[in-house]
This record gives sequence, C-alpha cells and structure tokens, in this order.
Amino acid sequence: MNKLIEIDGVKIGEGQPTFIIAEMSANHLQDYDRAVEIIKKAKWAGADAIKLQTYTPDTITLDCDNEYFQIKQKTIWDGTTLHKLYQTAYTPWDWQPKLKKVAEEEGLVFFSSPFDFSAVDFLEEMNVPAYKIASFEINDIPFIEYIASKGKPVIMSTGIARMGDIQEAIDACKRMGNENVALLKCSSAYPAPVEEINLNTIPNMKETFNAVVGLSDHTMGNCVSVAGVAKGAHIIEKHMTLRRADGGADSKFSMEPEEFKEMVDNIRIVEKALGKVTYDLTEKQRNSREHSRSLFIVKDVKVGEVFTEDNLRSIRPGFGLETKYIKDILGKKAKQDIKKGTPMAWNLIE
Repeated sequence: MNKLIEIDGVKIGEGQPTFIIAEMSANHLQDYDRAVEIIKKAKWAGADAIKLQTYTPDTITLDCDNEYFQIKQKTIWDGTTLHKLYQTAYTPWDWQPKLKKVAEEEGLVFFSSPFDFSAVDFLEEMNVPAYKIASFEINDIPFIEYIASKGKPVIMSTGIARMGDIQEAIDACKRMGNENVALLKCSSAYPAPVEEINLNTIPNMKETFNAVVGLSDHTMGNCVSVAGVAKGAHIIEKHMTLRRADGGADSKFSMEPEEFKEMVDNIRIVEKALGKVTYDLTEKQRNSREHSRSLFIVKDVKVGEVFTEDNLRSIRPGFGLETKYIKDILGKKAKQDIKKGTPMAWNLIE
C-alpha cells in the first residue's frame, strides 16, 4: 500500500495535515437547501471534504418486512425495516452533481460512499476523486474490486471487519492494481461507546497493513477524534448536521457546526504539538537552560582555602561548571580569593 495518497490534489499521510471529512449522510432530512447549508457549514467549520452516500432504498436492500429485514440489533433505528430507514435517509441522486458543484465552489473535496455497482457508475460520470467503502460493505469483495478498478483512492471503514476481512479487502484492491488505499478504524455503533473504540489499534493497523490509517468516529464529542490524531490517524471522519434537535436518522451521533469547528481547531493544535522526533533544544529551551543547576561558590573563599560542601554547591542558575564535576573539585584549593555568588570555573582551582 502507498504510504501517501492524494485526493483531488490533497496529500494524505505521514507529514501531512489530518484530512478531515464531514459526513452528511441522512442529515439533509430530504431538503436540498439544507444539504447545501451543511456543505457551507462544513467549510466554515474547517473540514477538508464533504462526503455523501449514494444509494436508493431499492439498490441497497429489499422492500420486505420479514424477520431478516427488521432492525432489532439494539440500535437507535430498532422497530423499523431496512427499506423504510433508507427511504428517509438516502440522498436523491439528482441532487448530487449539484451538491458536488457547491462543494467545489466552497473549496471542499467532494466524494461519496456507493452501495452498488450502479452507484459507482453514477459517481464515475460525476468524476468523483475518491471512493469510500462503508463498514458494512467491506466483505463484498466483487464490489470492492469494481470500485478499485476505477483507479481512484479508496477509503475503507473497518467497523465490522476482523483482521482477515481487512486483508481480503486490501488484496482485492491490489488485484485491481490499486494501492491507494486508506483504512479507517471504526466502531460500527451509533453512537459508539468510547470504551469500544480501542484507539491503540491505529498504530498497529499502520504497521500490520502498511497503509494510511484514519478514524471514522461515531462517539459524542471530539475527544476521541483528537486522541486518534495523537495516535497516528491521518484521516478523521465525523457526521455533521445543522442541529441535532432537527432530528433525522443520524442526528443523535452527529456534530453541530460549532462542535465540528472546535474539533478541527483542537486537531490542528495537536498536530502542532506532535511535531517531530527531536532532542534538539529550541531557542526558548536553550535560554531556559540558563536557569538549570550548576556549581557556584556559596561562601567567600580565600586563596589556598579548600573547596568543601560548605562553600561549593549545586544551585540554580546554570552559569557555573556542570554539577557532575563536584567530586573532582572537592578537596582541591582555591587559586585566588573568590566571592560568594561566583560561578565555579576550572581557572579558579589551584
């Protein structure tokens, strides 16, 4: 896998700013103007990209209400069927080219998660710069191969995947000659309990799969996303809505614009703090070092007098000899009269 991928001119990976994705999902509430407003708010909040989902209820599931299609896994959507949920949540396809134009005018990267072959073909016509594979599609190997064959970068969420599933999905991309793949650590619970996130998996994923790794975060608040960046995530994906109180299928685990902006600001602070591996001192640190400890004369000393622990001590500031030399000096004699407060130096020793 490539350690650095590029989406619409934006480089993602080691040494690059975190790529921050605002996921619109169902938060448009079937209102086109609201979808436009979410895109504009995503830009205001500091997102790098806006992501949609491309499906219809009939391309993602069946209009069937038998036991297999009932939602009953203790989710926020329990009590309805898959088809009914997706009927309220899908983004009309005729909106999407127009929303892409809005996003690009705002300076945002625009892409989507397709959920069947026809959605991929539709997005290809729109010339999207990348594809996102949702957690629940990571085990659909023929579908992943079809997406990877388009030659665009592929971002895959791993929320329901075991290690073997992830490797199979990566291998599918490789078979299509596509090594521009990023993996997102994810917990497919909505909202996700923080104790199930296991951010320590992020560096292990980077090492195991030799790929760009990020985090698709469904927890409340921004702590997990910010910590994910500190653990090495190069991509952060978060759902965004205008106001949770407006409702909708995904509102309960979506950020409002002000919250999203706070997350972005905190991520940018953490990026600066992470810096690089270095033991060099900055100018401020070098200046501060003057206040470290060193050897000083702490009582007046006459010429020929012996240096003892009574007249020579380790104290602040740091203008005298290093404290490691004290045993080499104790017992020796002063070469001249020395006043209290004089930094110890070799030329003061007889």
